[in-house]
Amino acid sequence: MTKPANRQRPTFEVAEVEVSGLAGRIHWTAGTPATGSGDEPAYVLIHGIGVSHRYLSRLHAVLAAHAPTYSFDLPGFAGTAKPDRQLQVEDYGAFIAEALASRGIDRYVLVGHSMGVQFAIEAALHAPERVQRLVLMGPVVDSRHKSILRQSLALALDGVLRESPSSNWIVISDYFRCGLRWYLTELPVMMGYPTEKRLAGIKVPVLVLRGSRDQVAGPDWSLRLSRTVGQGRLVEIPGVGHVAQHMRPQAVADAIRSFVAATTQRS
Repeated sequence: MTKPANRQRPTFEVAEVEVSGLAGRIHWTAGTPATGSGDEPAYVLIHGIGVSHRYLSRLHAVLAAHAPTYSFDLPGFAGTAKPDRQLQVEDYGAFIAEALASRGIDRYVLVGHSMGVQFAIEAALHAPERVQRLVLMGPVVDSRHKSILRQSLALALDGVLRESPSSNWIVISDYFRCGLRWYLTELPVMMGYPTEKRLAGIKVPVLVLRGSRDQVAGPDWSLRLSRTVGQGRLVEIPGVGHVAQHMRPQAVADAIRSFVAATTQRS
C-alpha cells in the first residue's frame, strides 16, 4: 500500500450471500481470497443499525494489509432485500455465522460496531468454535440511554459535536438507503437486546473499544462490559467520538491487532 492507510479507499470485491431466505453481501479487498485460507484468523467487520460496510472501509483497509479481512452488508440494510418480518439480533448472528461458513471462512475475529456489537455477540454464541476473539466498538445500548429519546439524543450530539463531515455523510446517506421503515422496525430490537447478559456467555477474549469522546457508549458502561467476561479489556481512542474507526483507523487497527497478539501469546 502506497497511500496512508487512513486516506486510502480500498477496492472491494463482493459476493451476494443468502442464508435461510435472508440476503446480504460480503466484501473483501482485491487480492484477498474469497474464502478463509492461511494460518491467521480473518477479521470480520460488522456494521450497526441503518448503515453499511462503507463506514468501516478505512479500518478494513488497514487490517487487510496484515490479514484476510471481510465486511458485511446485512439483510435489510445498504440496499439489500428487506426481510418480510422483523429480525431479532439472534437472526442476524446466525446469518453472519452461516454466511461465513458458506464461504469457507471458519476462523475469525469478529469486530462489531454499535448495534453490530450485538450482532457480533450473537454470531459468536451461534458458532463459538469458529470465533477466536471478539471486538466490541462503541457498544450499545448504554444503560444511560435505555429510552429511544435518550439514545437518539446521544447519537445526534455525537454526530454534531464529534464526527467529521465525511463520516456523517456516509452514515446519513446509508440511512437513506436503509429507509425509515426498516430502521424503525429494527430500532426496538436494538433497544431491547440484553447486551450485558448475552455477553456473559462469551468464552473467548473480548476487547471493548470506544472513542474517548463517544456520547453513545460511555466510559462506565464500556468498562462494565469489559469486566463482564473473564478475559476482557477496555481501550479508549483519544479525541474521537462514536465512529472512531473512521476518524482514527490506524489507531483502532493497532489496538485490535495488539489485543489479538497479546491474548494469543498468553493462551
